[in-house]
Amino acid sequence: MPEQSLGNLPTSQSPITPKLQFFNAVMANGKQIPTYRVLDGSGQLLEGAELPEIDEALAQRMYKNMVQLPIIDNLLYNVQRQGKISFYMTAHGEEATLIGSAAALAPDDEVLGQYREMGVLLWRGFGYDAVMAQCLGNCEDTCSKGKQMPVHFGSPKFHFHTISSPLATQIPQAAGVGFALKRDPARRGRNCAVVYFGEGAASEGDFHAGMQLASTIPTPTLFIARNNGFAISTPSHEQYHGDGIAARGPGYGMYTLRVDGNDVLAVLSAVREGRRLCVEGGQGVLIEAMTYRVGHHSTSDDSFAYRSREEVEDRKRIDNPITRFRAFLESQGWWNAQEEEECKDRMKKEIMQAFKRGESLPRHELNEMFSDVYGGEEPWNITEQREELKRLLKKYGNTWEPWKELKKHKTEGKELLQEGS
Repeated sequence: MPEQSLGNLPTSQSPITPKLQFFNAVMANGKQIPTYRVLDGSGQLLEGAELPEIDEALAQRMYKNMVQLPIIDNLLYNVQRQGKISFYMTAHGEEATLIGSAAALAPDDEVLGQYREMGVLLWRGFGYDAVMAQCLGNCEDTCSKGKQMPVHFGSPKFHFHTISSPLATQIPQAAGVGFALKRDPARRGRNCAVVYFGEGAASEGDFHAGMQLASTIPTPTLFIARNNGFAISTPSHEQYHGDGIAARGPGYGMYTLRVDGNDVLAVLSAVREGRRLCVEGGQGVLIEAMTYRVGHHSTSDDSFAYRSREEVEDRKRIDNPITRFRAFLESQGWWNAQEEEECKDRMKKEIMQAFKRGESLPRHELNEMFSDVYGGEEPWNITEQREELKRLLKKYGNTWEPWKELKKHKTEGKELLQEGS
């Protein structure tokens, strides 16, 4: 008897079948989800692939933004080793995922990043001085006035929500932001929320909470999973048994794509189309970008304790996203060796100048540590903490060695002592 004649379950489109058959894959016949790619490893267009809409000016801007990331990363990584900042985290190897996606978004789409999305902010015009101000916590830090760890960026101007240290908290928050956009007549059908996270963060319960919220309401939320191979020291094959992060999308009824995260043109195409589906349909979309974390997880990590140097060097040589895109630009006549040298020299000078300038600036006034912590009327506990600090300043400010740090702040804490005097 044909299966279709047996009907469907009530309130469901699931056809009834007399055959007992378990399944364990999203694709038919147990095949893995394919990975979308435009350029091969040498920067040549794959047979059957279509170039995204891109001109010379956009291509050069994307490439320059990719090139500046490792220059900034190398400088600030070394600066942390010198003890001038407390922490740093690079995006080595993930430049194509960051810049390709940033270029595909509208400048006023709401971005909720994890830790490696500085490139998205730079694409939107954040600037080297602003990067240095945040990482150094100086008086020009508009992200948190020196209250946050380095690389915890935030900017209302550039629609970039402040990064939080706890893993994956931004994922359900993004679904909430998407819901707010859907409720706003001025932005409904025009903007989406975009959330970045690693495959390790997708092991957190917050991932499922965010996916469930975005799919059931639904909300225009674009989920971009950076599958870079490692959650700190845990390789991806130990993080899940299923077919990556993309396999989870259909379970939530979401349009889903796996893309080569080291192919900037593939990422550009994927995020453009994902954003279109997201905004026009007012629904969640999941994109898994397959890349590789070339650098250590952070300055608190030595990745050679859990992977070999040879593995990392091979990936740098064989699958370098910057090298791949440069080869494409040169094949189009849009870039050459002289432009490469001039570009890198200029960027290195500008980035170093921004660092030296930022290093010379004092920190915010000491009193700023109590501002902007809560909205509205200041709560009693903040008032108590301010008074306690004033008492300690009077007692130890001029004698105890650690309090010499006060000299790094504007007015050296004097504004606090003068309060109420």
